Amino acid sequence: MMSWTIQSTTKAVAIFSATVCLYQCTPVVKNPETPKNNYTLWYNTPAKNWNEALPLGNGRLGVMVFGNPAQEELQLNEDTIWAGGPNNNINPAAKDALEKVSQLIFEERYVEAQTLANEKVRSTNNGMPYQTVGSLTLSFANHDQFTDYYRDLDIEKAVSTVRYQHDGVTFTRETFSSFTDDVVVVRLSADKPGSITTTIGFNSPMQHEVSTEANRLRIDGRGSNHEGVEGKVRFTTLVEADLSGGTLNASGQQLAVTNANTVTLRISTGTNVVSYKDLSANAPQKALQKLQAAEKNYVTARTRHSETYQSWFHRVSMDLGTSPAFDLPTNERIEKFASHYDPHMVMLYFQYGRYLLISSSQPGTQPANLQGIWNPHTNPPWDSKYTININTQMNYWPAELTNLSELHQPLFDMLEDLSVTGQQSASQLYGVNGWMTHHNTDQWRITGQVDAPFYGQWQTGGAWLSQHIWYRYLFTGDKAFLQKYYPVLREAARFHAESLRKDPKTGWLVQVPSNSPENTYVHGDVPVSISAGTTMDNQIIFDLFSAVIDAANVLNDQDSLIQDVIAKRDQLAPMQIGSFGQLQEWLHDWDDPEDHHRHISHLYGLYPSNQISPFRTPELLEAARVSLNHRGDKSTGWSMGWKINWWARLLDGNRAWKLLEEQIHLTEEVIAKTEKGGTYANMLDAHPPFQIDGNFGVTSGVAEMLVQSHDGFIYLLPALPDALPNGEVKGLNVRGGFVVDIRWREGKVTDFTLHAKHGGNARIRSAVPLVQTSGTGLEPASGENPNVIFATPKLKPFIVNKRGGLGDSQPLAKNDYLYDLATEPGKSWSFKNRP
Repeated sequence: MMSWTIQSTTKAVAIFSATVCLYQCTPVVKNPETPKNNYTLWYNTPAKNWNEALPLGNGRLGVMVFGNPAQEELQLNEDTIWAGGPNNNINPAAKDALEKVSQLIFEERYVEAQTLANEKVRSTNNGMPYQTVGSLTLSFANHDQFTDYYRDLDIEKAVSTVRYQHDGVTFTRETFSSFTDDVVVVRLSADKPGSITTTIGFNSPMQHEVSTEANRLRIDGRGSNHEGVEGKVRFTTLVEADLSGGTLNASGQQLAVTNANTVTLRISTGTNVVSYKDLSANAPQKALQKLQAAEKNYVTARTRHSETYQSWFHRVSMDLGTSPAFDLPTNERIEKFASHYDPHMVMLYFQYGRYLLISSSQPGTQPANLQGIWNPHTNPPWDSKYTININTQMNYWPAELTNLSELHQPLFDMLEDLSVTGQQSASQLYGVNGWMTHHNTDQWRITGQVDAPFYGQWQTGGAWLSQHIWYRYLFTGDKAFLQKYYPVLREAARFHAESLRKDPKTGWLVQVPSNSPENTYVHGDVPVSISAGTTMDNQIIFDLFSAVIDAANVLNDQDSLIQDVIAKRDQLAPMQIGSFGQLQEWLHDWDDPEDHHRHISHLYGLYPSNQISPFRTPELLEAARVSLNHRGDKSTGWSMGWKINWWARLLDGNRAWKLLEEQIHLTEEVIAKTEKGGTYANMLDAHPPFQIDGNFGVTSGVAEMLVQSHDGFIYLLPALPDALPNGEVKGLNVRGGFVVDIRWREGKVTDFTLHAKHGGNARIRSAVPLVQTSGTGLEPASGENPNVIFATPKLKPFIVNKRGGLGDSQPLAKNDYLYDLATEPGKSWSFKNRP
């Protein structure tokens, strides 16, 4: 029988580290030489708190490096350490209440419906939190006196470095989370032999035991109980120390290193998690096997790690120019971004998002959660779960577009799981077939409502999330992939085809009861969320049905469900333009022009969907612009990330740039949940507190400013801001399996290269005329694009409530050039601007 003890917490160590640095550290007297690497975040002071520490990860193992000379902290995570254990949180007793709530909504008794839902629609739990391993600490006596301090994160090599001088000796620490060996590696070195003396310890807020064995520190821990669910995750972390010179003594709960030349630490963590329903693995054995198999030569291990990482990172390059701000520490660049022209920071922020996705989502790992894989808490904000009414989807917006398609895979693995557990919520709560989930899930793949119905009674989480299967196909043309995951997509559509209800007043098919995520309307002076047929639900279900119809055509699926889906898609409630020219958020014209809520869910139709277009639906586009203007710019970090994508789709690059200035704004708010987002000193997104989705939203938004491919063509520089007159990007993916390289000067394309993975017609839109410089076949475009991957949705007319009647959108007049190019697999074509 193993006993458990609670030792000092990570938070306490973080406070201690900050205190030492603030009151005892010698101030830095000069900046080190500015790093020449375009991809370096660097600082001339240690991290004062977690939001200044630097993140490393290999998809499974995360580490935050604080860089304090006297008391280094390496805060550790492993992606399967969650509270609780296998469960689904469905409460079948809620079924009768949901039926009564739907009746009250159709009777327009909304306050009563909300009250009943609040009383009766509750799940057995609200999901389990993602949790930390704890922190490895390295104590160096008297190193609180130092000079020439420098720390960095090189996102081109995925290595963090700390360097400083103490007592005439230069000390260096390098850390990485190895993609090749699946362990965290730390190298301590000095420019004078015998200089490294340190004590290595561990602390954690988790239940754990610390012991030593030979040259190793061993930590055995467990996940917490939570909301009545027993904590069943077990983990073991092994810390192995290899010395060159000096001595190593293991005593009690510490390793003591004396007078070493170099020290290499390898940190391995294993858990008992096999899958969301299987906890039969041997955690100590898994940790030991990884440790024993790891490369022992440090230089070889680091080289192999960086080369593996670069096989993803180097697929996309971007040059937006530089400025004197490049020479400043990263925290100062963030603080001054809005007032000091710094185009290089936009490139760095874009690539940082790609770095974070590579580091938090690898084939075989859990998907990136609300904080990627980086979290120091046992009960993090919002449990660091998968919030699937926007945030998880946003995490994967850059995956296809920025050439990281394989890193999308963990999301598809989770979708397969949810398509199983989601059958329970479909049948037990709504009495239909197929699968569904609400607005949150976790490692255990729960599909019941999470939190109060005011937020949790939303039925289209699975409908939106499963569309990433279709996004993947549109970008890759991978028919085998589509065949494998098509059942997930189809059965999500089956749930909605069977559960849609006819609105008694309009006759439209609507989802009920639902909400427009996390927002309210006012009925009789009472704020209410519960409703039927919200605009976002209608848009998502329309897209889901369209994807299933198109996928069935690709795969020649003759299932009778397809005809049902075709018929019901035509009966869905259309988008509507309301009384002040806005795109309505609800079935009724309830929008408040003073509403500045962070969620603008009804603009899903603009992005990531393509139902609203400047070329096909300009009247709806203008209504979306009205809604976006009324909501304002400044908001939470993830919300501003989404807004960058929206303004790019509105073809307004200067407004997208303004949102970049709002987002790349230094915040030091650590704990409080506020609506004023920005960026922390370590470039992680601030909701605040930290949520990683804002980073990913900015990365996709910058890419959308440079190329779009959702509207039937590949659009070059659709939303280029005046602030980026010159630049170059290489390696962005677009729909149809094409990769594009673009160079521009004075705001206009000068060179363009198209690489075809699969071939087929490529339709290209450009503000300047193009002349082909290699190969042949560029012709003026006419008619519909024959490449079915570029097909745009056939929408029913929309409603203009302020005037009554049906909207009649006419194509936007724009003096662009439109070309068709017949391509072949594996070949490239180059073009130049023809003056």
